Amino acid sequence: MKSTDVTVLGELNIDLLFNKLDRFPENGKEILAQQMELSLGSSSAIFASNLSALGTSVQFMGKLGNDLFGQFILRSLEERKVNTATILIDPKVETGATVVMNYGQDRAMLTHPGAMANFDINDIDWNAIFKSRHLHVSSLFLQPGIKKDILSIFKKAKAAGLSTSLDAQWDPEERWDLPLAELLPLVDLFLPNEKELCLLTGETSLTRAIAAVEPLLTIMVVKMGEKGSMVVSGQKQRLLSVKKSNSFVDAIGAGDSFNAGFIHQWLKGESLDNCQEFGNSCGAFSTTAAGGTNAFNNTQKLYTDVTAIA
Repeated sequence: MKSTDVTVLGELNIDLLFNKLDRFPENGKEILAQQMELSLGSSSAIFASNLSALGTSVQFMGKLGNDLFGQFILRSLEERKVNTATILIDPKVETGATVVMNYGQDRAMLTHPGAMANFDINDIDWNAIFKSRHLHVSSLFLQPGIKKDILSIFKKAKAAGLSTSLDAQWDPEERWDLPLAELLPLVDLFLPNEKELCLLTGETSLTRAIAAVEPLLTIMVVKMGEKGSMVVSGQKQRLLSVKKSNSFVDAIGAGDSFNAGFIHQWLKGESLDNCQEFGNSCGAFSTTAAGGTNAFNNTQKLYTDVTAIA
């Protein structure tokens, strides 16, 4: 029996958000932010939190330090009913943090990896994973201990009958060194954004990047920001624009919220068109509040608000 819908294998950190800047910082100069907020950070945690808010059961595997940031993260996930029993607490490391500076619809980020860099394949509770239907991995380049064994991890999950998804996200070292030819056949849902896909494939256009990986794919969804998203499955490609929200605050976690909406529908057996439409709506909905999860706080109105954006 599968007791959990999704296991998220990922990084954990807090976000310290600075909003309402009049410009980005310059060397040797000081500027002011008119708004500051501490919130749950990390692609994996934002995805897990919002997926749980949508009604999919989620357990999380990762590592935290035994500190105030770690306690904040645990509390935030538990408030969203994410199962945190398989999160490791390591007193030898400190919990990671990201400083986010939002300027208009652009942002700059500085991350201290902390405990996430110390999480590896030996920390994985496979018995817990085998009790879930689906394995999701985000931010692979921020997790060197997971990245080096990602082929083994996905092979083991697939052999146990789990479906899989991957959102590799940005590579801070800009090496983009994933073994795509071996990895993508193990991934049911590949979820890059447009720029990441081009960098991963070494191509300069989206058309050429899609062509480079298409023979390896089951389903790929390319997130394209304000332009919407493109689903690639077999010979089918579908570009779907997104309706902008009238109450934009910031774009933190918009891609992770798209992932949550898409996978929530996909696990229910919905059509790819419906999955894409709901993912677009969840991504837009997340931009209506600061941080990646705050828009999803009101679960009673969540579906009404998402439908209004669709």
